[in-house]
Amino acid sequence: MAKVLVETSARHVHLTEEHIKILFGEGATLTKKKDLSQPGQFACEERVTVVGPKKSIERVSILGPARAATQVEISFTDARTLGVDAPVRESGDVAGSAGCKLIGPAGEIEISEGVIIAKRHIHFTPEDAKEFGVEDKQIVSVKIDSNGRSLTFGDVVVRVSPKFKAAMHIDTDEANAACAFGEVWGEVIL
Repeated sequence: MAKVLVETSARHVHLTEEHIKILFGEGATLTKKKDLSQPGQFACEERVTVVGPKKSIERVSILGPARAATQVEISFTDARTLGVDAPVRESGDVAGSAGCKLIGPAGEIEISEGVIIAKRHIHFTPEDAKEFGVEDKQIVSVKIDSNGRSLTFGDVVVRVSPKFKAAMHIDTDEANAACAFGEVWGEVIL
């Protein structure tokens, strides 16, 4: 029974260098608040307001470092709150996705695409993938045993890279559905 750490990935924003300057001012850089489980990734002190056609969500976390494209990752609940039709996609697959406005202390930007609901996924190193008997882009299921709300997630995409550390990422809606709070481990089912 192969188990992987399950982490909740709350709503967050990835920004380009250009958008960091517009939102936070010329010469601004992202300030690391804390390291995340994936090597080189970190939560930032800076926050933005995400504005949709219906409502806005204030103080949304930014994750660093800067990216090649600005991306907003939200849950289905957030999408309904904002009034956007965000598709379920792998991180980075933003073509044709929803847009929104981002407001920072120094300015604002309108993105025509980039708002997605992140597809649940597992990060593995090549060694982890071999141990679990899986390959990059393979779809698996993961069973989480919890107090009164055990759940098996299907459609979990495996992502393999030597830059990763083994962890499954689910959004807040998924974590709430499975009562997945604190340290949670999931059984990978092929």
